[in-house]
Amino acid sequence: MVAALIAAFAGDISDALIIFLVIVLNAVFGVFQEAKAENAIDALKEMTTPSSKVRRNNQIQTIKSADLVPGDIILLEAGDIIPADVRFISTSSLQVEEAALTGESVPVNKNTASIPEDGIPLGDRQNIGYMNTNVTYGTAEAVVTATGMNTEVGHIATMLNNVDQTTTPLQKSIVHLSKILSVLVLAIALLVFIIGISADRASILEMLLTSISLAVAAIPEGLPAIVTITLALGTQAMAKRNALIRKLPAVETLGATEIIASDKTGTLTQNKMTVEKIYQNNILTDADSAQIDMSNLMKSMILANDSQKSDNGLIGDPTETALIQYNIDKSNNVSQVEKNSPRIESIPFDSERKLMSVIVKHEDKPVLFIKGAVDELLQRTTRIEKNGKITVLTEKDRKKILDINHDLAHEALRVLSFAYRPLETVPTEPSSQILERNLIFVGMVGMIDPERPEVKDAVAQARSAGIRPLMITGDHKDTATAIALRLGIIDKSQTDAVITGNDLDNLSTDELNSSVDKYSVYARVAPEHKVRIVKAWQNKGKIVAMTGDGVNDAPALKTADIGVGMGITGTEVSKNASDIVLADDNFATIIVAVKEGRKVFANIQKAIQYLLSANLGEVLTLFFMTMLGWDIFAPAQILWINLVTDTFPAIALGIEKAESTIMQKKPRGAKSSFLGDGVLSSITYQGLLEGILTLSVYWIAIKYPFHNSYELIHADALTMAFATLGLIQLFHAFNSKSIHGSIFNKNLFSNKIFNWSIITSGILLFATIFIPAFNAVFKVTPLALEQWLIVLSGGVLMLVMVEFVKFFQRKLSK
Repeated sequence: MVAALIAAFAGDISDALIIFLVIVLNAVFGVFQEAKAENAIDALKEMTTPSSKVRRNNQIQTIKSADLVPGDIILLEAGDIIPADVRFISTSSLQVEEAALTGESVPVNKNTASIPEDGIPLGDRQNIGYMNTNVTYGTAEAVVTATGMNTEVGHIATMLNNVDQTTTPLQKSIVHLSKILSVLVLAIALLVFIIGISADRASILEMLLTSISLAVAAIPEGLPAIVTITLALGTQAMAKRNALIRKLPAVETLGATEIIASDKTGTLTQNKMTVEKIYQNNILTDADSAQIDMSNLMKSMILANDSQKSDNGLIGDPTETALIQYNIDKSNNVSQVEKNSPRIESIPFDSERKLMSVIVKHEDKPVLFIKGAVDELLQRTTRIEKNGKITVLTEKDRKKILDINHDLAHEALRVLSFAYRPLETVPTEPSSQILERNLIFVGMVGMIDPERPEVKDAVAQARSAGIRPLMITGDHKDTATAIALRLGIIDKSQTDAVITGNDLDNLSTDELNSSVDKYSVYARVAPEHKVRIVKAWQNKGKIVAMTGDGVNDAPALKTADIGVGMGITGTEVSKNASDIVLADDNFATIIVAVKEGRKVFANIQKAIQYLLSANLGEVLTLFFMTMLGWDIFAPAQILWINLVTDTFPAIALGIEKAESTIMQKKPRGAKSSFLGDGVLSSITYQGLLEGILTLSVYWIAIKYPFHNSYELIHADALTMAFATLGLIQLFHAFNSKSIHGSIFNKNLFSNKIFNWSIITSGILLFATIFIPAFNAVFKVTPLALEQWLIVLSGGVLMLVMVEFVKFFQRKLSK
């Protein structure tokens, strides 16, 4: 705004209007991109269930959840959302889905048994229910222990309120650059004014106008627009690749990311249980190659199952739906099996015996099919089926089954075993004691929430780009370790790189800050642990990106330099706390976004190098013209060069394609600036070259004049210097397409907008000389062909000399 006022004071109203327009556009872009308010707390309120069933005065009532108080007895059943934090006082086959809080992908079994010790992680408190978690199976009565802000969700809301807003590297760099430019510009303008007056070069008013024009010329007033437009175009490119940007500076910050801390469930994994291993006939095979059609194992998987089909696919417990989906994928006729063996009775799963049984009518005879935990089922098993033959279950068989179960569990697979038993009759009162004995073992199934197939390559790409991937999850240590090994986040020699939430509790802040870089996997963590981990890495000076989808992730998402929310599985709370939302919930999309972020920074850096070297060339030319007692550019000439040759090419540089090596470099880090990576030295020598070449053309015009009169000689010299300075900047725009790389490659003219910006700028620049009506306004004269050749030589020399310097820079760097 100061630059605009100075331009208006200098009499150039059009330039002042353009600068004001840039300011307005900058504000509009920012406001438009960040129009959505921070409403994470509102989203938490939206999640609360509106009504609850309670027992008050020995009567069951339905009341507003907002009216619940500690001590209320509430009744829960499958499908209910728990309205407050509760302690279960009676349960029946109760399972609760707590993924939003703990990150665990399968429902957990709940009971009334007391917890024997303090400091148990959220996911292991089996007698506690949490506000906004879902009852998926069974029934329960519970006593309310906490409501509102005193609940675990309320605790997260408090943490969200207390998170400080982070400043992005882009904002820090712009502030730093602005301070440097402001001081330098004012100092140079003042120096030129004092020297001009001391040497009696012009009147005080003329020198004042020249100094003000110099200040305006030196300030890259197009920079805010260039930065904003480049960021806005970056958001569009990312949106096409499923990364939706909520806050504009996040585009560039992502490019500086050194740590990507990712939640496991749904981001690194598919968030659906999948059958991976099959054990039958004493052989363990991969699920894809296993043959189970029409076997008793297949029938057990289908019949001992409460999954149901709906218009939206299979619904039910994730492990049960996985069994049905596996059979569908194997082209087994699930519906026909269910039709041929209709259910007569069932004994539901309960957390004590860890089994589930059904009695079906199979070929006019009742048959019991059962599934459950391996150790519990083996206690009730006496025989085994191998290749269709039934034999006695030997100790050798039993040991092999238990060993394989142990191996699969160590690989973090969820193992279910299956058995059956033909019955003579159906008991009038079926019970576990009567029916679940003398079973025939038919096999085991190993299931896991598998990694996304594209994530392993994305992790490898992140590593090659110098980015360290981490896993931060509420899931169990074994599960997290297994997935981390499969994805390449850790290798087999790094099993000590896994730490749990309990271990974190035993570390002080200083101890965690000093040791956090030892760990790549953080398992069984609570929301406050995630915030501690992010802050510990930030205290190491790292730029941290954090992904998450649950309510429990929101504080860490807001604390991180870049919060990455999940668009599909993510809660509104986590999305509103994020800077970026992944439309496909895919870790690989983050790496694509990192590449785009790096490109954005590189393009802004190119534009800054171009602008500042061009402006330095203008300042040095004016400074030495004043020192040498030569004629100096008129304010209109300075402003015109600054306007037409700076702005359009610089904006076009902002949309250059990414260089091929962009993902092979290490991240810039938190302390990087736009003037790093050799940019400051490039600005300096390139600005000097521009000044020297422009002054050289002026000197040649005076030394070898085309006219005889003093006025015409000096008018020609000033016009040639004006044209040379403008042309040099147009040629130099090509130099700026790569800071260190050669411009002579197949992509030289690939940016069509850049090509048109150069043509447009050239037409606007030379129109002042070729159109007679503009000659008086800009104080220029028509030039002869020989004079134009000298001007062209100055422009070409700039291109050649910079290429020459960059060639030696590349040689030295090797």
